Amino acid sequence: MAFQRGFKTWANTIAADARAELGLSLTARLDPIVLAESLDIPVIPLSEFAAVAPEVEYLIDGEPEVFSAMTVFAGRRRLIVHNDGHTPARQNSNIGHELSHGLLAHPPTPALDDAGCRIWNQDIEDEAGWLSGCLLIPEPAALAIARGRWTVEGAAVHFGVSTAMVTFRLNATGARKRAARERSRRAA
Repeated sequence: MAFQRGFKTWANTIAADARAELGLSLTARLDPIVLAESLDIPVIPLSEFAAVAPEVEYLIDGEPEVFSAMTVFAGRRRLIVHNDGHTPARQNSNIGHELSHGLLAHPPTPALDDAGCRIWNQDIEDEAGWLSGCLLIPEPAALAIARGRWTVEGAAVHFGVSTAMVTFRLNATGARKRAARERSRRAA
């Protein structure tokens, strides 16, 4: 997707501000649950619904890839339900994505249309996905990884994300290319 002009810079600012409010540097690990608490957004694991709706066990153990997380609205208040059947790294990404909807003030929309089909707005999903990456691995952190502070695997552990998320952020920020240019300038 092509974001509106200035969106990526704005997302970097939102992520930096959120981290600053939590007292975190741009290279520290951000715990999405702590961020949610600071935003007064409750986060509820899907497993908490198992006693009243045994069908959720299927989403946790049977086919966990079918459901990641969702934001539920009660008036103006938000809460996040997430699939705790996913790995901790995936849960962090899922919760970060849903928090990003809140930070971007995305409005509530019905989950299904009149025909029972899921309503999907690709633009707001892309925005939330981008901001989530900025929250979990800010651009300066991606540069630090590319400069060799961590390996991809080490960065995944440090930031509590998947290696796929680390690789995505390295590519999306251009961190590898920028670090390579820095190295070639120093070598010249």
